[in-house]
Amino acid sequence: LQKSMMEFVNNRRWTEMSYTTDEKIECSMNIIVKKVENNVFSAEIQIQSRRPVYNSSYNSTLFNYKDNEYVFEYKEFDQLEMTENTINSNLTAVLAYYAYLIIGYDMDSYSRMGGTPFFQTAESIVNAAQAADLPGWKAFESPRNRYALINNILDEAFKKYRNFFYEYHRLGLDEMSANITNARARILAGLPVLREANRARPSAVIISSFLDAKNDELINIFSKAGEKEKTDAVQVLSDVNPTGADRYERIMNKK
Repeated sequence: LQKSMMEFVNNRRWTEMSYTTDEKIECSMNIIVKKVENNVFSAEIQIQSRRPVYNSSYNSTLFNYKDNEYVFEYKEFDQLEMTENTINSNLTAVLAYYAYLIIGYDMDSYSRMGGTPFFQTAESIVNAAQAADLPGWKAFESPRNRYALINNILDEAFKKYRNFFYEYHRLGLDEMSANITNARARILAGLPVLREANRARPSAVIISSFLDAKNDELINIFSKAGEKEKTDAVQVLSDVNPTGADRYERIMNKK
């Protein structure tokens, strides 16, 4: 099963673009199988992707997400195949969905709304999986399922957030090596977008997943800032994620 999954993800051509080996997206999909019964697997999948920061050895986490409802059928030596509009296997549908999300997030970090075509393909997979009545895809079944996540990403209400996502990486992190003060100020200037989006759609999964990927990074960025920048950052982050308020206070305590 592991070999088949790796071959499906790594050998399939996901885009029409050409990438050199060192341009490939660094990512991981960790699958924890909880139960197997009559070739039906009940599992969890943890997805993470990263991208390099310009002129540094640092890799920034773009996407860090745990999906608790990964149920699929698999028999030894099954061939893993899929087309986006005809889905008959939850095994490949979930892998493909997250592959397109990983590509979409990567593209969004390099150009404004650059990931849209890949997010739209992920949305097509959601629609096809719903039609096939596969688990984990139903509209409004959960505020944190696959439908909810892609619905947030493509919702006009989160357009400002996606622009911030681009600015955070290209005008913030990628500029750190040239002028850390200006780069940090750009990130701080964009943080209120998170609060605005969260107030418009409370507990939106797209915002919580951003913080799951970025909490430690944000703490490191602002722990070296001036007192006012520290205070402003902690106020916004604590407002968006009250359960993480104690964690964000580490920004104020670091020198």
